[in-house]
Formats: sequence, structure tokens, C-alpha cells
Amino acid sequence: MKNYREIITIHPDIRFGKPCIRNTRITVGDVLGWLAAGMSYEEILEDFPELSLEAIRAALAFAADREESVKILAAS
Repeated sequence: MKNYREIITIHPDIRFGKPCIRNTRITVGDVLGWLAAGMSYEEILEDFPELSLEAIRAALAFAADREESVKILAAS
């Protein structure tokens, strides 16, 4: 999902500039944490009806894109 940029927003005055789901204060980190804790998509959507399946997938795509850009520097 490359169109996650339409769903994930970053504003310095919202949640200290962390990437959030558009029109919410729910961060990508929140979503990743819930998934890592074992919550299903359905459980997240039930607990946070302002989210959508597309928003959860956008959070995952955003995180995957960030992971791709991580560079490891060799120690000398």
C-alpha cells in the first residue's frame, strides 16, 4: 500500500509529531503495539471505531516503508 500517505499524517502539534492516523490522535506506534500484543484487526476496529481496516494496513505500510529506509553503519 503506497497510498498510506493519504491516511498517515505528521503534525508537530499532534502527539509530539508522531505519525498518526488522519483525523485521530492514534499513532502508527499505537496500532503496531496493539497488533504486537496479539489484538486482531477485528478487536482493534471494535475498540476504536474511528479506525478502518485501510487505516490499520496504512500503519503497517508506513512502518514497512520506514524499515526499508533504515541504514546500518559498520563500526570502524
